[in-house]
Amino acid sequence: MDSNIIILIAASAIALIAGAVVTWLILKNQKVEHEQVAQEKAAVILKEAESKAELIKKDKMMEAKERFFQLKTEHEKSVAEKDRKIQETEARLKQKENTLNQKLEQSQRKQTELDQLQNNIKTQIQGIELRKEELDKIHQKQVTQLEKISGLSAQDAKAQLIETLKAEAKTEAHSYIKEIIDEAKLTANKEAKRIVIQTIQRVATEQAIENSVTVFNIDNDDVKGRVIGREGRNIRALEAATGIEIIVDDTPEAIILSGFDPIRRELARLALHQLVTDGRIHPARIEEVVAKVKKQLEEEIIEVGKRTTIDLGIHGLAPELIRMVGRMKYRSSYGQNLLQHSREVANLCAIMAAELGLNVKLAKRAGLLHDIGKVPDDEPELPHAILGMKMAEKHKENPEVCNAIGAHHDEIEMTSLISPIIQVCDAISGARPGARREVVEQYIKRLKDLEALALSYKGVEKSYAIQAGRELRVVVESEKMDDKATEALSFEIAQRIQTEMTYPGQVKVTVIRETRAVNYAK
Repeated sequence: MDSNIIILIAASAIALIAGAVVTWLILKNQKVEHEQVAQEKAAVILKEAESKAELIKKDKMMEAKERFFQLKTEHEKSVAEKDRKIQETEARLKQKENTLNQKLEQSQRKQTELDQLQNNIKTQIQGIELRKEELDKIHQKQVTQLEKISGLSAQDAKAQLIETLKAEAKTEAHSYIKEIIDEAKLTANKEAKRIVIQTIQRVATEQAIENSVTVFNIDNDDVKGRVIGREGRNIRALEAATGIEIIVDDTPEAIILSGFDPIRRELARLALHQLVTDGRIHPARIEEVVAKVKKQLEEEIIEVGKRTTIDLGIHGLAPELIRMVGRMKYRSSYGQNLLQHSREVANLCAIMAAELGLNVKLAKRAGLLHDIGKVPDDEPELPHAILGMKMAEKHKENPEVCNAIGAHHDEIEMTSLISPIIQVCDAISGARPGARREVVEQYIKRLKDLEALALSYKGVEKSYAIQAGRELRVVVESEKMDDKATEALSFEIAQRIQTEMTYPGQVKVTVIRETRAVNYAK
């Protein structure tokens, strides 16, 4: 049994080995066949690739040849075009050369003609001089004969003639001036009025409310004692630190701050407000608070200047000029706030410049800066217009702006069209009703000066300043002056008022001459 099993096992093993060998032989044959097939495929693919590469090479060669021929053709065209342009240029140059030769020939002919003409003129001048000498001799003979006939020398006759002609010319000149002025008023007055009225109507204005006194309101009168301090030390320290007179009297719930410098008054008001609010009032505290408020006030001045320039659309202003604009808020002129006045003038100038077709931004800039000479840090002995012009020049402002600032009160000559606009708008802003306060004594003195100026002329019987000094009526004696003389008198008085007096707006001069015929029925 065991041997049969072993035989079976051996037979099975031999069969397995034989199967494995057969399988290996089969696989080996298949591998060889696959390699052969692969080699054949590779050879076919290689041949196809070589043929395709050959075709591609031929195509590229053809394209390169075509591109070469195309570039060659284009180059030949460009060369031909350049040759054509060169030929045209040469033709033009030849034509110009011919033209210049013709002009040169013409100029030579004209020079020859001119020389001939000069010779003729010299000959004629010589003939004229000879004739003039002859005429002078004849004229001298006639003058001598006239002197013998009239009994007057030539100088005496000339003097009488000059006096007669002078009187006639003066009368005719006044009439002629009046006619010219009336004609100018008819043609220009309407348009000027339209521009000025439109400018005034488009700008909102405020009335003057500035004073030299500020009233500081308090809750109760007990604060007055603390402000005065022991033996008045607090009020003395406050006055010394601010430069303002502080008046503590019987006025209920009020302390008066008196001073001509509005910036100092504002400094004293703000410092007093902080001291009263805090409750600690003593000399050391007063000095500390005043120094702090002074710094805050300087910052506020700069901020006001910046805000003003931004509101008006003015850019590129020097920092020092911006600070001067801010200081205007605390200054006044005849009771009119200077900053409000300058803003008003700037807006008026912009509108008027736009109507006249001028530079609006430049006019607005000059209008804002025209009074910066009124707010300097020091007090130089110069008119404010000249001082403002020098400040603007120092900070590299436009020359037209500098001239407008310096010329708005006629201290210097106007050199640009913006300058008279600044002058007119400054007068509009300052002369409008309610713009400025005027001391009663100055007002009365101005009216008396107007009347006295008119009475200084011979033949004036009476004079009346009416309409707040805006019209002067002059009554003349009819026996001593005729109608033409009244016209001349009106013109002369107006010119003297314009050159010798200071007044707001304009003054109308009316000369009245009347003839009365009186009879009595008995």
